Amino acid sequence: MVTISSSLTVFFEEPFWVGVYERQSGNRLEVCKITFGAEPKDYEVYDFLLRNDHRLRFSPPVAQTAQSRKQNPKRMQRAIKKQLQSQGVGTKAQQALKAQHEQQKVLHKSRSREEKERQKLERFEQKQLKKKEKHRGH
Repeated sequence: MVTISSSLTVFFEEPFWVGVYERQSGNRLEVCKITFGAEPKDYEVYDFLLRNDHRLRFSPPVAQTAQSRKQNPKRMQRAIKKQLQSQGVGTKAQQALKAQHEQQKVLHKSRSREEKERQKLERFEQKQLKKKEKHRGH
């Protein structure tokens, strides 16, 4: 049986409010960082997730160790309470966000390189055209 769970942590990261949306499916963890402007209300966060769920870009999946045995209900309650009281984001989520950031950086670098090459080629063609026009009527 595959367990699917998700959690959203909203915190203040100078100067914006930021949400980290973690999605676990089986032993895979995917993370998405959402930047809010002013402090969002609960209903605004819920509405945002409902409307923009399909647009969110998640990090590549990070493998997690699976829990093999059933957990005691009281222990589970304590873990949930501890998770609700804790501030910040887990290290697995940070690793996933870092991987997504690196992936976006590589993609941006390749796009900008292609754009520079295209502009360089256009400039070269313009020079050649200008050179031909100078020699045309003579």
